[in-house]
Amino acid sequence: MKILILALSGIGDALMFTPAIELLRKALPDAEINALVMFKGVKDIYERNNNLNNIIYFDFMKEGLIESLKFISTLRNKYYISINVYPSNRSEYNVINFLIGADKRAGVTYLKRDTRNFGWLNNIRVPENKTVHNVQTNIRLIEKLLNQSFSEEPPLDFTLTENDLAFARGYFNRINIKVHDLVIGFHPGSATLKNHSNRRWEPEKFAELGRDLITKLNAKILLFGGPEEAGLRKIINCKINSPGSFIIEMDNLARTAALMKRCNLFVSNDSSLMHVASAMHLKVVAIIGPTNPYFIHPWKIDYRIVDLNLNCSPCFFYSPRPLICTRKDVQFKCIRELNKDMVYDAVVDLLNK
Repeated sequence: MKILILALSGIGDALMFTPAIELLRKALPDAEINALVMFKGVKDIYERNNNLNNIIYFDFMKEGLIESLKFISTLRNKYYISINVYPSNRSEYNVINFLIGADKRAGVTYLKRDTRNFGWLNNIRVPENKTVHNVQTNIRLIEKLLNQSFSEEPPLDFTLTENDLAFARGYFNRINIKVHDLVIGFHPGSATLKNHSNRRWEPEKFAELGRDLITKLNAKILLFGGPEEAGLRKIINCKINSPGSFIIEMDNLARTAALMKRCNLFVSNDSSLMHVASAMHLKVVAIIGPTNPYFIHPWKIDYRIVDLNLNCSPCFFYSPRPLICTRKDVQFKCIRELNKDMVYDAVVDLLNK
């Protein structure tokens, strides 16, 4: 049996499908399970997943329509099962899944814009549930596909090699971070497409938090993020203005994860690195604004959610439309009015636990 997993969305979504991949492999140990990915970070994660046979990397956005159609034709009618990972509520993903031509095409029935995004092109479906975590929805999709139930819900899977861990040890030796040091990682960034930068807590507040953690707890602060967030990290580091704050410049996701693994705790916006922190089994303080925490809370680890729990939240749904705020008083109040003390108290509470 040949199975193709379409993990065309981002790193966090791909990671939240890894428990379903593990269960799929256990149920079908002899199947050929391949993954089609569009982002290099997803490729890095899935190439290290022992439950997958092959990773097919193709940048649909860069290649354009004609080259994409030619590429899809090379996959057509070669798979018995194809699966759109959840969440991936875009018409393009459903069309790609349909054109691949698998007999069984699995995908979620979304609460918002499902028909408009051609969700009906999939023929094995489970309903989206706004009180259920993304990992659990992906597992339900596999259960429906295989017509069986699973009693376990595995953790996220991002396997590091000894070379990755050795790199991290050498890195920390060079910047003089010791075994006994309290190390706290920050990810102040997030996706920016479709106005998603409005999910970010302000850099000034990250800087305030960093100063407090260094002054009161003698912590070392590591500032993580992608190359496109270099300016953001520099601003925060300058505002912290302490030798206890370090900018992590890394364009390799596995090495980034190896450095994150050293952290005693990780503070993050709703972002891909929040899920990488979960995969590294870190304690996580998640700063959540417009997103539904039931969907994306850190998986299978100790965590705290810091949010205002406004009556208008959550307002971010899995659809192609940009993130907007309809409030008349304070735009994106859910994230703008989260203060530093709320996050600091969550950090101390979780460290004490």
